[in-house]
Amino acid sequence: MQASHVIFGLDPMWSSGIILVIVYIVLIMEKLNRAVTALLGAMLMIYCGLLNQHQALEKVDFNTLWLLTGMMMLVNITAKTGVFQYVAIRSAKWVRADPVGIMLMLSGITALFSALLDNVTTVLLITPVTLLITEQLRVRTFPYLFATILASNIGGTATLIGDPPNIIIGSRNGLSFGEFIYHMTPIALIIMVTVAAMLWLVHRRNLKTTLRARAAIMRFNEKEAITNPKLLKKCIGVFALVLLGFFVGHPLGVEPGTVALSGAALLMLLAYGKQPAEKQTENVHHAFAEVEWITIFFFMGLFIIVGAVEQSGLLDVLGHKLIAATNGDVPKMAYAVLWVSAILSSVLDNIPFVATMIPLLQSAGAGIDPLTFEPVWWALALGACLGGNGTLIGASANLTVAAFAERAKQPIGMVQFAKYAFPLMLFTILLSHIYLWLRYF
Repeated sequence: MQASHVIFGLDPMWSSGIILVIVYIVLIMEKLNRAVTALLGAMLMIYCGLLNQHQALEKVDFNTLWLLTGMMMLVNITAKTGVFQYVAIRSAKWVRADPVGIMLMLSGITALFSALLDNVTTVLLITPVTLLITEQLRVRTFPYLFATILASNIGGTATLIGDPPNIIIGSRNGLSFGEFIYHMTPIALIIMVTVAAMLWLVHRRNLKTTLRARAAIMRFNEKEAITNPKLLKKCIGVFALVLLGFFVGHPLGVEPGTVALSGAALLMLLAYGKQPAEKQTENVHHAFAEVEWITIFFFMGLFIIVGAVEQSGLLDVLGHKLIAATNGDVPKMAYAVLWVSAILSSVLDNIPFVATMIPLLQSAGAGIDPLTFEPVWWALALGACLGGNGTLIGASANLTVAAFAERAKQPIGMVQFAKYAFPLMLFTILLSHIYLWLRYF
């Protein structure tokens, strides 16, 4: 239903489209905090009469917000045990502190954690350990951080919870955790192994260190990283229940957001429930304070903005244009979505891009059988997640790693990164194109 009381009698499509473009421009310029930008854009949609407050709340995808909030709390509490540092140090020792071996092991761990947690949280935990190890080895930091960024985005592609675009795609289209693993994990594994092989070929001769430096790494005691073994056991138990809930919840009508938020509440009960009231309140306060509320409110504002554009009818018009351009052919649409998503996600934030594309594609696929149209959603997920590897600004995880590198006086240049990353990103999209063709068409 289109808005009927737009301010000054303006056309709803033009009004919503102009506000959306302004929000995108401000986000790209990065002069204003993205949560502030999204919320101002959302409120402007309401003030202009494109939505009322009740309609705006209906546009907010609370399953996505609950899933993000719950997983952030679970990961932040688990991080206090030191388990992530333990795994990183242990992995370095498994390969006898060989520089290339460490790079590949840390990449593999980053990809795995990015699939099970989320890629931004993973790089927050892994990057400091990576910098410590490279400092001890006295080797160039760039290859390690470059590999970490690639692995975080590839690993995040593999599951529903690995990357925010996947969370939005899954939530808005009723795609389950198990479906994401069935359709996305195989190609993510293929791409990760291929990229790891390429990194090994490039760096096997030029990443060298001394025996003394390797001995220093071998003297690290990974057991000292575990600061709270009792809490770690509780975290592992709750994580196992949450993952089980993701698998069995969908057929039972229990959304991932409910599973994640209940897991967070259960872990806080187990971790802090027996503490005195004052101490318990303090720890629960810290657990909530460590949630990335900027991200949560950014999503909230974004859902309202896109909801207003959708309600104006603009996305229906664009959806019909997409059908006309591809003659309603699903394979052509999937390939177009894959490549366009990848290119644009390398230079734009992939979250608002995906949030805008979903209702557009839903409009384009309105007359097509959902199962026939499903590969288009996998194409969007692959393009948006893998496209983030193209440039340093392509994904939040990239900028997080770059911030750590800058603080460590090992800055990553945007041109330096893109020179290696963009061609590699295009290669991974080519692999994805072949995968879509072989598996679905």
